[in-house]
Amino acid sequence: MPKKADSGETTVDLLDYLFGPGDHDEHTDPHIVTAWDPDLPCPARTPDRITLSDLALLLDAPVDALRGPHPAEHVWHASIRNAPTDRTLTDKEWATVAAEMVHAAGIAPHGDEQACRWVGVRHAPDHIHLVATLARQDGRHPRIRGDIPNMHTAARDFETAWGLEPMSPLDTTARRAPATGEKEKAARRGLTEPARATLQRTVREAAALATDDTDFLTRLRDVGLRVREHHNATTGAVDGYAVALPGDRADHGTRPVWFSGRTLAYDLSLPRIRERYEPAITPADITRAHTRIREAAALLARAGRTQGAGDVAALGDLLTVAAAAAPAAVRDKVRAAATRFEQASRAPGARTLDGTARTRFKAAARALEHAPRTARGGGAPAVLNLLLALVEAIEAATAWHRAQHHHAQTTAAARAAALLREAATLTGAPPPSLNSRTVPRTVRVTPAAGHGPASPATGAPARQHLNPGPHPQSGSGRGHSR
Repeated sequence: MPKKADSGETTVDLLDYLFGPGDHDEHTDPHIVTAWDPDLPCPARTPDRITLSDLALLLDAPVDALRGPHPAEHVWHASIRNAPTDRTLTDKEWATVAAEMVHAAGIAPHGDEQACRWVGVRHAPDHIHLVATLARQDGRHPRIRGDIPNMHTAARDFETAWGLEPMSPLDTTARRAPATGEKEKAARRGLTEPARATLQRTVREAAALATDDTDFLTRLRDVGLRVREHHNATTGAVDGYAVALPGDRADHGTRPVWFSGRTLAYDLSLPRIRERYEPAITPADITRAHTRIREAAALLARAGRTQGAGDVAALGDLLTVAAAAAPAAVRDKVRAAATRFEQASRAPGARTLDGTARTRFKAAARALEHAPRTARGGGAPAVLNLLLALVEAIEAATAWHRAQHHHAQTTAAARAAALLREAATLTGAPPPSLNSRTVPRTVRVTPAAGHGPASPATGAPARQHLNPGPHPQSGSGRGHSR
């Protein structure tokens, strides 16, 4: 799994980290497996021949020799990691991987003797780091647009050839995760999560319930966020917004750290949020809410490609509202399920926003907002009914994504369903009879265009408890992937 790490402007600092012990002494036997010069000595194994400072000078030499402007951040850094179930690769195999990856990235195409200088460093059994400087030896700048997608393509060739665990396809709908520096800042401030994560969740909750721009921005201010509106220079109308968490400041505390909606997640831009708006409805109780959810789940199971994309987006909003309204006993599990399903709510491609299932999911979300707290509005059985209805809806979404060949979304939805089942066990209420289910265990879903006729798809994954966390791919520490 190739992963782009933060770029930088100081080569020697990055090398010092990669060849050092790590933040928790996790680096073992740091050494070079290959480089732009196959005869380059390793500063860890032959320190009498070359030091880290010498290596940094060699890497930086093409940058220093540039006649034109130098790149603001000239250090390119990526990590390549195996799945935990893969066998341990040899240094020779990692060297082959490294050479292919820098070729795919445009750093050092095969046979190009004037390409960028780079090294591959290994300090753990399961991964290597690639470090390059962004200046070719002929004085030109490299062309590295699309480096990570191209590296993913190269990685799949190695998976097939060497029998390694296939990674999930690159998903362009995934939200931007907090950077390592943001995580470290949160830890210094004693926060449980980075500001970006808090803002993503809070803005999503407001967007799921808002009826218009004024209502949306008011909800953000009511929960304590700083809000900055952007107005069209010609009409004066609001055409964007940014939010900041109180106390989150930069430049030695002189300014707030603002996040536009689009930088939080692509579906949190103002145009995307406006698609969510629904007129206010008459408050309804929780029984009506879970009935609407079951009805919508049955409709989603039969939805076409563009209609289903709008339906799963509304289901994602419903889960966000359910997490905020859930009683304390199950709130953490429901919130984790909503976070997991978030990726499944963003389907690639076009979508329509007038489906009946979408309308009922939105109505259920509005009912939950106005209903009394579930623990007081029917007790544990009511909570259980709601959770099971949500599971049915997510199972339908899982089957729909599977039929469209949305691999990342299928996995996200299945994990969300597993978390909601765990939440259901915490209610203390006996599960209702399976005969009460309104969505059949097997549903027929419209397939993606170009993939042939639909075949019956299982509406729910096996009922084992899935690990809600992804394979660990990076740790915190000085802004570098490991």
